Amino acid sequence: MYKVKPVKRAHVKAGLSPGSLIYTGQHQDEDCRVSAMQYDAGACQEQVVEDLDLLTSLRRAPETLWVDIEGIHEVTVLETLGRTFKLHPLLLEDIMNTDHRPKLEDYGDYLFLVLKALEHDRESGELKIEQISLVLGHNFVISLREGKGELFEPVRLRLRNGKGNLRKMGPDYLAYALIDVVVDNYFVLLEGIGEEIDSVEEELISRPTPRTLLKINSLKKEMLYVRKSLWPLREVINLLDRGESDLISDAVDRYLKDVYDHMVQVLDTVETYRDMLSGLLDIYLSSVSNKINEVMKVLTIIATIFIPLTFIVGVYGMNFRNMPELDLSWGYGAVWLVMLSIAAAMVMYFRRRKWF
Repeated sequence: MYKVKPVKRAHVKAGLSPGSLIYTGQHQDEDCRVSAMQYDAGACQEQVVEDLDLLTSLRRAPETLWVDIEGIHEVTVLETLGRTFKLHPLLLEDIMNTDHRPKLEDYGDYLFLVLKALEHDRESGELKIEQISLVLGHNFVISLREGKGELFEPVRLRLRNGKGNLRKMGPDYLAYALIDVVVDNYFVLLEGIGEEIDSVEEELISRPTPRTLLKINSLKKEMLYVRKSLWPLREVINLLDRGESDLISDAVDRYLKDVYDHMVQVLDTVETYRDMLSGLLDIYLSSVSNKINEVMKVLTIIATIFIPLTFIVGVYGMNFRNMPELDLSWGYGAVWLVMLSIAAAMVMYFRRRKWF
């Protein structure tokens, strides 16, 4: 089953001044990992940045620079990043505040994007919602993630191999590639949810149990989180495509339109799954109600059959002496015969009326 992580601790920022760098996400034990890739059409260099002062020299190089930061809980890393790339304090605050909905902000010299990466953890059964922050400048892209993972590894492989247009185009195409990877993973997530919904539907048709209801409610809650995380992203991509920033070239606009179409398809699937889960819940409640009605029908038939039998037994159970049948030798057997006949006749009548 899928489980959704609890709401993150946004209350720690209450009352602080704007621009305060407070990490509001889940606790991280590992240190931040900073890696950098510099590339142009002819070459690509990759390195792990141990000394953050190295970012200053990398920033001045003419090649396109991609800085990927895994872990955003260390304030010193964000402060150094802000000084090196001259990032606004409010932008750094938004990076560390992991409760943001997807959004796009234009700071003139760079664009700031927030989107959500969704992944189903097969070991813990949790739906992991991770905030991804992207900063797009004239010759650099900065990606920041809450934790470590292989989400952007396909983009790294394309840069290393030099295949396709990635190394031939500018940082705007790199930003598109990163967004496209995140959106593609939505299809993987929804495919798993679709399989879970099919499994619950089969269980609902064959033999529904209270555990089936728990599964349906869990999936409904999960789809609520998925919709909340994905719905604003469609507008963000639309704004990025139709924006007037000179950081996005006309060539990349075509690719952003393709990502927008994918987002529309993803959201259509999300709405379809939500409708299916609502339908499964109605089917479950109807099946439980029908089962109760069947039980009540059987009990009602049994009670109806015993009404005349109880009447006869009650009459002959009275302690009056002058009851003519009491002295007959065949009276006991006759009463049994009458009761069995009445019961058989009622059963035949009920069967003829197709009441059971």
